[in-house]
Amino acid sequence: MYLRITICLGCFDMIKIGVIGTGSMGKNHARVCSELHDVELVGICDVDKSTAKIVAERFHTQAYTSYQDLISKVDAVIIATPTSTHFDISTKALSSGKHVLVEKPISDTIKNAQEMVKKAEAEHLVLATGHIERHNPAVAFVKEGIQKNRFGDVISLSSQRVSNLPGRIRDVGVILDFGVHDIDVMRFLSGEVLSVYAKAGVYTKKIQYEDHATILLNFENDVCGVIEVNWLTPIKIRKIFLTCSEQFVEMDYIDQSVTVSSSRFKAVDEMDLYHVPMQFTSSHIGLERKEPLKNEIQDFIQAINAHKKPLASGYDGLMALRIAQGALQSYKTGDVVRL
Repeated sequence: MYLRITICLGCFDMIKIGVIGTGSMGKNHARVCSELHDVELVGICDVDKSTAKIVAERFHTQAYTSYQDLISKVDAVIIATPTSTHFDISTKALSSGKHVLVEKPISDTIKNAQEMVKKAEAEHLVLATGHIERHNPAVAFVKEGIQKNRFGDVISLSSQRVSNLPGRIRDVGVILDFGVHDIDVMRFLSGEVLSVYAKAGVYTKKIQYEDHATILLNFENDVCGVIEVNWLTPIKIRKIFLTCSEQFVEMDYIDQSVTVSSSRFKAVDEMDLYHVPMQFTSSHIGLERKEPLKNEIQDFIQAINAHKKPLASGYDGLMALRIAQGALQSYKTGDVVRL
């Protein structure tokens, strides 16, 4: 497989990018693109003309209401529109020879996601999915630790991604909005998922989608993952925990920190099991803080220039969607869903 790239006399040209969608994520994609020296932010597109104009003026670029017009003027697009529109906009961009970074979830259906991946491969273009947590320095640190066997074998993973109801969500529930993050990170750290089981529900009656869920993932290497997500908790928590054969690893997405702990028993007095001597060690690792979204967009640019796969590819987006859709199916049927 090879990818279409832009090269000028052995040096990389500035990549012309357009951002489609001016919701919360779209505005931040535009901000980051405006800050990068190797990116020309050609324009901002939104069906709301006044919003597009406000965002475009903020970042000193042009406003568009037609994404087709913007696509014709760029090398690549970032799509941060409602999930139901991802397929149409992505396939239009890919058919026009443009590289695509599409926000998660990659699409509204597995079939559409499959077609997007196939189209990118056929056109030799980069299709990246906005699984932003892969670009968190804490995730990179833990991934490297697993690869170098610093923690021993991974036995199980558990995560919490909870907070109150976000005003920005309109077309998906907490599984596809929140759960898909940890589904992707767990798959990134532990490999392919064989089956999924989920319990979920709707507590907040003003929305039509599930607002809380617990998801159980069974991996092909016998690792088990448990994901808790909700829009009901008054505080914001973003953490993942790994039980390994030699260490216990706690990762905080927000602080971008990792705590690695271990313990061992000392000589035990069988006459006094109340006072059991134990040696406990814990190392809190504060990493250099970096904005995951900036890392994500830089990785997208590097994938275009170096004709390589992005860290979170279209295929990764497809697999995360397949697992999340399996969780939704399990929630509705009460069955374990094999993938």
